[in-house]
Amino acid sequence: MPGIRFYTEFDFEYGVLETVSPLVRRIVARNPGSFTGPGTGTYVLGHGRVALIDPGPALSSHVEAVLHALRNETVDQIIITHTHPDHWPAASSIQRATGAKTYGLGRGGSGYFDHGVRDGDVVEGDGWRLEAVHTPGHTSDHMSYGLEQEKILFSGDHIMGWSTSVIIPPDGDMGDYLRSLRKVLARDEAVYLPTHGPAITDPKTHVKAFIEHRNQRTEAILACLRDGITEVDDIVRRVYAGVHPGLRGAAGLSVQAHLIEMVRTGQAECDGPAEMAHRYRAGRPGRSGQ
Repeated sequence: MPGIRFYTEFDFEYGVLETVSPLVRRIVARNPGSFTGPGTGTYVLGHGRVALIDPGPALSSHVEAVLHALRNETVDQIIITHTHPDHWPAASSIQRATGAKTYGLGRGGSGYFDHGVRDGDVVEGDGWRLEAVHTPGHTSDHMSYGLEQEKILFSGDHIMGWSTSVIIPPDGDMGDYLRSLRKVLARDEAVYLPTHGPAITDPKTHVKAFIEHRNQRTEAILACLRDGITEVDDIVRRVYAGVHPGLRGAAGLSVQAHLIEMVRTGQAECDGPAEMAHRYRAGRPGRSGQ
């Protein structure tokens, strides 16, 4: 994608606990894929008495690798960025083995976890302090976490280095996503550690490129509407020309996410709810959204 410098170099070994920074280690699950990149990275925060960030999928090999790597340490906390199945199901097995408490927002604020976390809340341990940063968009329950001592943001799936984030309505929301990008842009973390892939070492530039990419995508969709291209499938054919056929479904969902926000802001109109099967048109000049 023009304008985005992706981070593609990622030196790791599956199932091995590796040092990322003085306070942070990581162990990667063997669940590579189109949406997980090289796999889910479970972060270990601290030493001796530790916390996990994103324990990962319900994959026995990963759970065993985590427990084996930390066999001489105590896991006190399990912290979740969001409730997609590649991020948190391993928590139950690790909790049974260690007695650790779980922390997270939970989809729609539901009580999945021992401790509910809200924007601005603090989770602390031996030698570290995390601030919860609500970053909805990819999902409504997405939390990032800022590590005060090392100016690191654990960015989950909100911001990744190897790929843009997938926004799938109705839980995914393009307007929320863009607001969340601007929110973290105003913070002072120097490095982002996503759950998938390598560290992002120039986060300000990366986030600005993501915002510009989404703005350009909105403009491309608006140009389609002005040219009388009114259906999602036809918009995908123009805006995502050359995309692999297997990714057209995901492209359609991304277009729908943009259109929902465009209807909300008055850039587009739709007869009825902003759904995939409906026709869209450019908004009337001077019309503003709610």
